[in-house]
Amino acid sequence: MSTAQNHRAETEAADPLGSSLPVNMTGRGRAAHSNKAGRFEAESRELMDDGWGTIDELPPIKTEVQIEAARHVITKNSSPDLPFDRSINPYRGCEHGCIYCFARPTHAYMGLSPGLDFESRLFAKPNAAQVLERELGASSYQPKPIAIGTNTDPYQPIERTHKIMRDVLEVLNKTGHPVTIVTKSALVMRDIDILSEMAERNLAKVAISVTTLDRKIARSLEPRASTPPRRLQAIKALSDAGIPTAVLAAPIIPGLTDHELESILEVCKEHGATEASYILLRLPREVSELFKEWLLREAPGSYRRVLSLLRSMRDGKDYDAQWTQRFKGKGPYADQLAKRFQLACKSKGLSSRSLKLSCDQFIKPTCGGVQLSLL
Repeated sequence: MSTAQNHRAETEAADPLGSSLPVNMTGRGRAAHSNKAGRFEAESRELMDDGWGTIDELPPIKTEVQIEAARHVITKNSSPDLPFDRSINPYRGCEHGCIYCFARPTHAYMGLSPGLDFESRLFAKPNAAQVLERELGASSYQPKPIAIGTNTDPYQPIERTHKIMRDVLEVLNKTGHPVTIVTKSALVMRDIDILSEMAERNLAKVAISVTTLDRKIARSLEPRASTPPRRLQAIKALSDAGIPTAVLAAPIIPGLTDHELESILEVCKEHGATEASYILLRLPREVSELFKEWLLREAPGSYRRVLSLLRSMRDGKDYDAQWTQRFKGKGPYADQLAKRFQLACKSKGLSSRSLKLSCDQFIKPTCGGVQLSLL
């Protein structure tokens, strides 16, 4: 681990499949139990128990938040797989700590670990709303729906204090700009007043991510995210307020949660969801090893089956980043999942097509530091 990092104590435990499994003695309440250095670091360091039992005396890891002054907040993409071309991330890292999170490798760009650092060493952008207003006011800006929650969750626990997401929504509401939100937090209900006002003008919709209905598995997979019942409560509250609400069954973990697909769609429909989509488990870069560590620790009996099924959909690999393949996979099992999803949507009255939001009500802001044209 880099000497610039906050080092975490680790010991080595035997992996029944022949590799080594880092076990962090201070990782209580966290999904990751290891904190290996990011792939760009020249040095790595590992703390071992020297026999004096000092590891047991270490306190649980606390969340640290560093303020980041953002220069830009709208991120553009040209991916053919994504239904949006721009997004906003109010935070780097995510305290929800979902072990499968595909965004974990991005922490390596900060000189930090995709492991425990990703869920405990966070970055907040308190000036995001002001920068957004400036960017929306640029003469060349053309409105299209902005996606929020596509990388890290905008309603993770630190949002209760920082309220960056609410500030961003106020700017979007004031300018009549469309927004789509993905979250697995019931905290989204706090902003129903703004979202319902936007929804009346067809400017907002929310997707609630539901991985499993099993509270025990959810607590281990997503230790600081809202429980499944709370997410269902959020779907109902949003729907009752007239906000278009979708369920995102994601990620589908073959051999562990895939049997719940129909149940998830059914119960979310009962709570008011009108749309549905799903994404197959993705294990890019460091996420692969972190997820395998979790499987060996939390569901060792499912280890071989989960990886075997996943690799059957990824050309024998843990992950395949090819366009059109990364979200759904390919092969017989992937085809079966797709057919199950379509049949379930049809039988339960859920649309698999995304609601198109309005871009015709956008009014460029005239404040927020917009530079006037010299011509």
